[in-house]
Amino acid sequence: MRHTHIHLTIFSRIIIFICGILLIAVLFVPLWQIELNAPQYPEGLVLKLYPNKIGGNVEIINGLNHYIGMKTLHTEDFFEFTILPYIIVFFALLCFLVGLLKKRKWLFILFILYTTFGVIAMFDFWRWEYNYGHNLSPDAAIVVPGMSYQPPLIGYKQLLNFAAYSIPDIGGFLFIGVGLLLLIVLFFAYFEKKKNKSIRPIAASTIAILFFFTSCSSQPKPFKIGEDACSYCKMTISDNRFGGQIITQKGKAYKFDDTHCLLAFEKENSILLKDVKEIYLINFLEPHNFIPAQKAFILYSKELQTPMGGHAAAYTSSEALQKDLQQLNGKMIAWNDLVMIP
Repeated sequence: MRHTHIHLTIFSRIIIFICGILLIAVLFVPLWQIELNAPQYPEGLVLKLYPNKIGGNVEIINGLNHYIGMKTLHTEDFFEFTILPYIIVFFALLCFLVGLLKKRKWLFILFILYTTFGVIAMFDFWRWEYNYGHNLSPDAAIVVPGMSYQPPLIGYKQLLNFAAYSIPDIGGFLFIGVGLLLLIVLFFAYFEKKKNKSIRPIAASTIAILFFFTSCSSQPKPFKIGEDACSYCKMTISDNRFGGQIITQKGKAYKFDDTHCLLAFEKENSILLKDVKEIYLINFLEPHNFIPAQKAFILYSKELQTPMGGHAAAYTSSEALQKDLQQLNGKMIAWNDLVMIP
């Protein structure tokens, strides 16, 4: 029992006080946002979820959703907006109280309550999205049999001609950050009595792992042959040995059946350079795998028949493409060289 009365260090208490201040800030900024992009709305439509209200392009989104039978969104229809500000204030005050009490056991209680609430909140958000996207009016002007319109819990999802992105907003990132800070402080508090320097590399590893999970890069999505369409030429993808994907900062994947289409998509400014996170090319020898474009060894030959006349295939190494290079009248080039070919 004596371990539960270990006092927190001044540094740990300062971090906990900062967590309380960050939670107070959460009350004044949006927690989450759902962004909808479509050709008819090039600037996008945004639904912002604050602790106490719905904001953004609510009326426009309600008007569009009416045609497909979805319920209109109104702040007063959600009891969560009534109690959420009080819950956030409760955790902010609890942070201040833990900092004043200086006891490790109270920090542990705070962390357990906080993470439990986070899990419950995300489940409640998923439940709302499910009901919102599945409970459709049968009298809607547009009815697509078997179609549901549930937005993604987090990440990207295609809903008819709309690309939907669901990501934390400022308040959401602050809320997540508070949880990570509390975890780190709890980690140090638990091992503090031992005063063991070997804890330092373990703590560093823990922080690195947390950073990895919050900043890991998006990966290319598998091609569905005969179903997916090229994002540039709109042709159904029937040959998965060529082409590639552009992954955006928000995780959306643009799929192409040929390097010609991928490059044309870029050159026509269909996507801004700042929005591109990574470009991948298909591994010609292993079509289910992808290679980062900048690391690919590319065989370029007019004799190489590709779906849209790109005449290029990607390999993982120069040795891998030598056999095909000997059979075709072509050359080995890098991605930057391929970009310059007219």
